[in-house]
Amino acid sequence: MSTTRAAVLGGVLTAVAAFLYPAGVAQADDCPDVEVIFARGTGEPPGIGRVGQAFADALTPRLGGRTMDTYAVNYPASLNFLAAASGADDAAARIADMGGRCPQTSLVLGGFSQGAAAVSMLAGVPPVGQRIGSIGSAPPLPPAAAGQVAAVAVFGNPGARFGTPLSTTGQFAGRAIDVCSDGDPICSSGRDRGAHSAYELPPYPDQAAGFVAGLL
Repeated sequence: MSTTRAAVLGGVLTAVAAFLYPAGVAQADDCPDVEVIFARGTGEPPGIGRVGQAFADALTPRLGGRTMDTYAVNYPASLNFLAAASGADDAAARIADMGGRCPQTSLVLGGFSQGAAAVSMLAGVPPVGQRIGSIGSAPPLPPAAAGQVAAVAVFGNPGARFGTPLSTTGQFAGRAIDVCSDGDPICSSGRDRGAHSAYELPPYPDQAAGFVAGLL
């Protein structure tokens, strides 16, 4: 085959490949239909935590057969609450990575307690209202990255107690649900400390999963 014909054929094959597999378009074999990016609560071992798992389990049957993966936000979840910013940074990096590799995957962002505070940072919302302002906070997601998040579910969010629920505040307003027990002193004016440890139990996972599924 002549050099000219080889060059022409190569150009045709490149054009066909570009048409069939556009740059950045996720292939079904490589990327899930949905990914839940979840930040666990204080003191929980690495992973998505008991609340994150209950939420994921409740969401799965609502997806109509679509595939779903979970990503555990990597951060200490320790009593050093200023370190929650590292969770926000890790979640932001995951969102950016998935946006580049799997742009057709619907991203669901979530967090419990301190993990919810990390999500607030990404929304551009002070995690405990104006009490500490931006101290220890990570920068919010750029608008384009925030737009890649289809839905948000947070549980026991400290910001809700101080007037900044993600359901109505910040970049995720309108596509976020703030699940808060009336008795939970972390996210409400209640005084039932045990209420903050019950979000993996009904009705909370189903409540969040129903809301999120409606946006996917």
